[in-house]
Amino acid sequence: MTVDPGALQAGWHRTRRHLDDARAHLAGHAGIDLTATLEFLQHNELELAFDCLVDIGDALDLPLAFWQHLDRAAREMRLYSDALHKSHLTAADLCRRHLAAASEQG
Repeated sequence: MTVDPGALQAGWHRTRRHLDDARAHLAGHAGIDLTATLEFLQHNELELAFDCLVDIGDALDLPLAFWQHLDRAAREMRLYSDALHKSHLTAADLCRRHLAAASEQG
C-alpha cells in the first residue's frame, strides 16, 4: 500500500490542530503540567500526546468541546478501530466514555 506523503502531512496537521484545541481548554487549570504533552507534539508523537491529554482530562470536569477535539483527533488517527483489537481499556475508550457523558450533560 502506497501512502501519499501529502495526505499524510495533511492528516498530521489536522490531528495536531485538534490536539492543540483540546490543550487550550487546560490552560486555565492550575497545577496541570503539559510539558510531556508539548514534547510529544514537538516530536510529532501525536498518539502519545493524545494519551496524555486524555489522562489529564480524565481527572477533571472538562467541557464537551474538550472531548470533541480529542474525539476528532482519535478519528483522524483511527484510534477507535485500533482499540477494538486490544483487551485493555485504551485512551480512545476513555475519550469515548467522556464524550458520551459530556454530551448527555450538555
